[in-house]
Amino acid sequence: MPIFPIAKERTDHDYPVAFRTFARPNFLQAVACPSFSLSAETNPPIARRDRPLSEDVQDAGTSGIGRAFSLLRLLGESGPGGVRLTELAARAGLPRPTAHRMLRSLAAEGAVAFDARSKRYTLGLGLFLLAARAGDTLGLRELARPTLLRLTASLGETLFLLVHNGYDAVCIERTAGPLPIRSFTGDIGGRVPLGIGQGANAILAFLPPPEQDEIIRHNLPRMREFGGPDEATLRAELAQVRREGHCGGASGLIPGMAGLGAPILDHEGRAVAAISIGTTTDRLTPDRRAVIAEMLKRDAAGISRGLNPFDPTLRRAGAAMGAQTAK
Repeated sequence: MPIFPIAKERTDHDYPVAFRTFARPNFLQAVACPSFSLSAETNPPIARRDRPLSEDVQDAGTSGIGRAFSLLRLLGESGPGGVRLTELAARAGLPRPTAHRMLRSLAAEGAVAFDARSKRYTLGLGLFLLAARAGDTLGLRELARPTLLRLTASLGETLFLLVHNGYDAVCIERTAGPLPIRSFTGDIGGRVPLGIGQGANAILAFLPPPEQDEIIRHNLPRMREFGGPDEATLRAELAQVRREGHCGGASGLIPGMAGLGAPILDHEGRAVAAISIGTTTDRLTPDRRAVIAEMLKRDAAGISRGLNPFDPTLRRAGAAMGAQTAK
């Protein structure tokens, strides 16, 4: 009688690789016993994709961009001292390794700076250079000129655009009315000490107190050359300008001349420039003065809203005219 070898129980590893995924006990049981059902418990169905893989990749990228901007915003709110990695990751709600990886990528692009000594992160110079190209690219002079032209046409008066420059106010734009007007600044490029004239005082009144004090201390001797007021009178006038939001009236420094000025403020409420009107004392009646003051304040506020914080004119008056500001 022939002797047959005892069949060896085969394991999954005895099958070819391509077949192993099918050589599972539940599959073999289904083959051996047709009544055996392949239930969801024994063979969970393969999850179907309800959308293309590309959409998942796109969402992952969008989420990464959102987290990066979250880190940048937190750095911007932290002030000049910067933030350590652990604190920044906690505030952003990110795992520390994830935050570290993203910060390194941002630093490589110049958007973030890292101080190895303090172990703190701050916004990088590259981010500021990029922001300088954003938003309204008009400079102050181009931004304000349509306003000055409109006011000159409607009022028949001469308008000036003055910008703060150190201890002075510098005229960077002027639209002439039909009447001859004398002013301290004269034409475009002229300058006057802060504390002399309506436009200059509109700027001085809306500067931070420490800066205002330093300018007054420095300019008092210069103001005497123009026949300007003493310190007490000047400070009282500046307080009134802050209350009313404009500087107005006949100064008496140039006989027969009068004017009004309204400050142009940055986003922190600090004066960077002013628009002013030059006219004659007989034309600036009380009723007309009140109407013109409101017009100047409204238009100055409109210019303020359109300021480009990276405009070099706001940092160096002569940049608007291509001239040096130093005497």
